[in-house]
Amino acid sequence: MPLPDPLTTVVRRFRTAPKDLRVQALLQYARRVPPLPERFAADRSALEQVHECQTPFFLATEVDDDGRVHLFFDAPAEAPTVRGFAGILREGLEGQHRDDVLAVPPNFYAEMGLDTVVSPLRLRGMGAILARLQRQVREQSTSPDPES
Repeated sequence: MPLPDPLTTVVRRFRTAPKDLRVQALLQYARRVPPLPERFAADRSALEQVHECQTPFFLATEVDDDGRVHLFFDAPAEAPTVRGFAGILREGLEGQHRDDVLAVPPNFYAEMGLDTVVSPLRLRGMGAILARLQRQVREQSTSPDPES
C-alpha cells in the first residue's frame, strides 16, 4: 500500500534534497510541532513515553469516529532531529484514515535519506516512535470501520 499523499510529498522532498538541505528541512519540521493541547499539558498521564529515544519523547494518538488519526507529540526543543521527525509524522499522517496510518512501513524514512544525516541510534528512536504511534492506533481501532 502506498504512503498517504501528504507523507509521500514529504518523503519526495527529502529524497531529492541535497544532504545539507535535509538537515535544514528536519530543523524546519521540528519548528512545526504544535504545543500540546491543554488537556494533555494539564494531564501528562495520557501521553506515552517512547523509551527508545535518547531524549524524553512523549506521544498520544486519537482516532475519531470517522477513523481519522490525530497526533500529539511532546519533545524538547533541544532534540531537533527527533522533534523534526515528529513534525514529519504530523505533516504526513495528521487527519489520515487509521488504515492508511497502520499501512505505513516501519522504515519508510529510509527513502528520505535520513540515514545520511541522523545517527543509527536516533533512527532507532524514530522507528520506535512510529511503532508506538501505530500500536496506539491499533488499540483504538478494535472494531472494523463499517464503511471499509
